[in-house]
Amino acid sequence: MRHQQLAAIAALIVGAATVVFAIGNAVSVFPRGLIVLACVLIAGACAWYGVLRRGIARVVGLALAALLFAGVLVVIAADGARFADLLIIAGFLMSLAASRAAFASHVNLPRVPAPRHAVLFFNPKSGGGKAERFRLADEARARSIKPIELGPPWDLEQLVRDALAGGADALAMAGGDGSQAIVAAIAAERDLPYACIPAGTRNHFALDLGVDRDDVVGALDAFVDGGERIVDLAEVNGRVFVNNVSLGIYAEAVQRKEYRDAKIRTLLDTVPDTLGPGGSELDLRWSGPGGQTHHAGAMVLVSNNSYRLGRAVGSGTRPRIDDGLLGVTVVGEAKGRGESGRRLQRPLRTWSAPTFEVDADQPIAAGIDGEALRLDPPLNFVIRPGVLRVRIARQHPGASPSALIPEGLRAGIVELT
Repeated sequence: MRHQQLAAIAALIVGAATVVFAIGNAVSVFPRGLIVLACVLIAGACAWYGVLRRGIARVVGLALAALLFAGVLVVIAADGARFADLLIIAGFLMSLAASRAAFASHVNLPRVPAPRHAVLFFNPKSGGGKAERFRLADEARARSIKPIELGPPWDLEQLVRDALAGGADALAMAGGDGSQAIVAAIAAERDLPYACIPAGTRNHFALDLGVDRDDVVGALDAFVDGGERIVDLAEVNGRVFVNNVSLGIYAEAVQRKEYRDAKIRTLLDTVPDTLGPGGSELDLRWSGPGGQTHHAGAMVLVSNNSYRLGRAVGSGTRPRIDDGLLGVTVVGEAKGRGESGRRLQRPLRTWSAPTFEVDADQPIAAGIDGEALRLDPPLNFVIRPGVLRVRIARQHPGASPSALIPEGLRAGIVELT
């Protein structure tokens, strides 16, 4: 029996047993569950009240939230049911882990000839110095790949074009996703193979491509005997991005000088400035899938293909990067009318579209693949379907962690059975 079949059986058995045990435990300790739920909801409201304000109002709101959460812990511990609660949590986590293993993907990508003059660009400081720690330059030379180290001041785009003029026939980048976008855009422009080497901090693009983020050196084998897949790229006002563009609170926060040294504090200070009483509301206008015009709430996220959101398994990843559509997510109350022209929009909306436009009366703060910029409106987003030839090492998955995960709990259970 295959490993994934065993994982599926384990997920079903452990998951079912955990649900039955949780129901029995809830009945036996009634009404503790209602008290806990009420405390959690009120604590969440207090926390949101505090986040939207400054000074003493923030202190009071967050303090009340902390006290209520502490009360939840006291209620849970008071009746001696801690062991049962721990069993429920452990069962839930074990079921999730087994589900992930059951839906783990490994795609046998079509074999393609190895390039003859591949070039690797690497940032030695990216990801806390991963390139130096793994001796990436030496490993590249051992695979007949020419390494080019980046250092200030540098112009990555010019370095790539100089390498192409020197005969490079394949491009790889070891660094953050902003640098990946520059190299990927030129590779797509020249119809050349591209490899994403996960030497950045988070490596979100590598994850959704199916590159093993824990195997930095092994990713170089993409240019030895790797397979090839074709994926999309996205653009905003002509600038290519591989992951997403964030507009709103986060984008406003990363523009501030103090963000680098105090990220959480800066984000907290940005919220009341934009959403709190008397704050300068976000000046972003966009049209929903029904064509009606709205004003942004807290954040607008436009991605190169859609992210899976709100799922216990695979959340925050993209099942596909070859769907030919942008993913659009709006968080917060969107002021304006819905498709019928008579109702307000939900606080979280997601949809897909080949194009998307955001307008404003002044330059718009944007986080593009993690890089802070201000762009002149309107922002025109477009998808570029099937333009990038990605090489991936054969020992790597070759697909996103969520590629095989069904949509919804019912579909997941059916698939596991």
